[in-house]
Amino acid sequence: MGLLRAGLTQEAYDREYPNRELVRRIAYYFRPWAGRLMLISLMVTLMSLFGVALPIVVARGVEVLVDSPANATTITTILVVIVLALGVLTWVVNWARRVETGKLIGDVILAMRQDAFNAVMNHDLSFFDKYQSGRIVSRVTSDTDEFGRVAVLVTDLITQLLLVIILLVYLLQIDWKLTLVLCFLAPVGFIIAARFRDWVRQITRSSQQAIADVNVSIQEAVTGISVAKNFRREQGIYDEFLEVNGRSYAIMVRRGMVLSSLFPTLTFFSGLGTASLLYFGGVSVYTQTINAGAWFLFINSVDRFWFPMLNLSAFWSQFQGALSATERVFALIDAEPVVIQTGSTPVKELRGDIRFEQVDFGYSADEPVLQNFNLHIRPGESVALVGHTGAGKSSIAKLVTRYYEFQAGQLLIDNRDIRDLDLRSYRQHLGIVSQSPFLFAGSVADNIRYARPEMSDEAVETIARQIGHGDWMETLPEGLQTDVGERGSRLSMGQRQLVVLARMLALNPAIFILDEATASVDPFTESQIQAALDLILHKRTSIVIAHRLSTVKAADRILVLDHGRVIEEGSHEQLLARGGHYADLYNTYFRHQSLEFIDERRAGSGERKEGV
Repeated sequence: MGLLRAGLTQEAYDREYPNRELVRRIAYYFRPWAGRLMLISLMVTLMSLFGVALPIVVARGVEVLVDSPANATTITTILVVIVLALGVLTWVVNWARRVETGKLIGDVILAMRQDAFNAVMNHDLSFFDKYQSGRIVSRVTSDTDEFGRVAVLVTDLITQLLLVIILLVYLLQIDWKLTLVLCFLAPVGFIIAARFRDWVRQITRSSQQAIADVNVSIQEAVTGISVAKNFRREQGIYDEFLEVNGRSYAIMVRRGMVLSSLFPTLTFFSGLGTASLLYFGGVSVYTQTINAGAWFLFINSVDRFWFPMLNLSAFWSQFQGALSATERVFALIDAEPVVIQTGSTPVKELRGDIRFEQVDFGYSADEPVLQNFNLHIRPGESVALVGHTGAGKSSIAKLVTRYYEFQAGQLLIDNRDIRDLDLRSYRQHLGIVSQSPFLFAGSVADNIRYARPEMSDEAVETIARQIGHGDWMETLPEGLQTDVGERGSRLSMGQRQLVVLARMLALNPAIFILDEATASVDPFTESQIQAALDLILHKRTSIVIAHRLSTVKAADRILVLDHGRVIEEGSHEQLLARGGHYADLYNTYFRHQSLEFIDERRAGSGERKEGV
């Protein structure tokens, strides 16, 4: 088992649940459909009764034929009609059972997936930074499918229990002594199945992890295909997939062998049980304890008894396999949040006053980012954060958005502890633009109205025309109805940023967080973006993670960060005059940018480029 698990990924939030807790939680998903579950059980019970009735009717019919040979034609006709009726009834009930079972499984999986997906949507952003999306998707899809098999097993369990009870009552009427022998032999099947239980559960858990690894491999290959082709790494990616897929194949084969060996083993021991009954029954006939006809009917009925008994014996081992999948789904649902809210005060309006008071923050205990950090951003103030990579710029923004939990201190929003706020209503007042803008599948207009779906086409166009006087819309093939493609792939980086900024204008947030929207765009688009930023930043609290001089100079206050500390602050002119860290950044980075910008503008306007 350890060899098969080698290379498989287990998430930190995975846990093992006691069987009793798992069964209780599974029962929760069946509770709304208890009536349908009982109906299915009733229909399968009817099918079982029809199956039991068939040999009884035939046996009694033969006895009547022996006693009344003169009425053979009539009795035979009646027997044929009864047998035909039983066959038709069995088919009708079986069809209805399959329909209702399909509905039940669909409803149960639907409820489970809704809960799993809801949990995913409510997990902190740090959760998605830590765990791969392909594995999360696998739990919501593949593992819930496995949970659907539990639905079938539960219906079978109830059905087989009812059938065993009915058959036991019937067999007791035929011969109670042989029935007691049968009851003595039956637990052997449960003992054998118990030996398979842990094995099945472990191998199924490994198989689900292997499926997750395959999903991750495929997802990364598809999303990174452009990079792979640039570096001619298609064969390398394919080889990695073959390795992951081969590991999954080996585990699946092992799982199939374990499950397929269970029933033959049980069938072998049921054959020994039947042989024992044949011996004891033959002795009873010989000693005239029972007659040969009753003995024959008993043996014929035992075959029908062993099948549900074998199912019941195998049920728990198979159920353990399904439980391993539900464990993974429940672990996803139960994963402990990192961000803990102590209150849920609704946020109707925000002035945008932000205050850090002695805040400590780190992504892990051994990697502190901010220590004893203090900062006050006044309402309507625009603050630019500059500094080298790892200085803490993005961390400040992530704490304001409440995507991460700080370890000490206070973060106050309008003089209220951010931990006391209702996050859903609070984030409705936040506007966030990242350096790599994300667009959803659909049109440009759909993406602009994403935050306010009720916006009309006219309102969307009005918002769009506020950016660069709407000139950027002329570059779109179909205007605002242009399909953006997957993640906005049909638009240029600049066009994507303009769409995102238009979306921010439509949202009209109280606090605006910008992770440099003018990086990697041409000078003309940059001027359009800067004009849009002037609209958004006007009289609005904003935190700008700046990489461009134009964005830095537009801020009311510039904070220079170094290893989580503010080492300088002031306006562009004030900081340059000090000749400190900001002046060094300007001379080595920002000034070089501004010269490049001038050269690009000259080249774009046809002017001759001259040395500086």
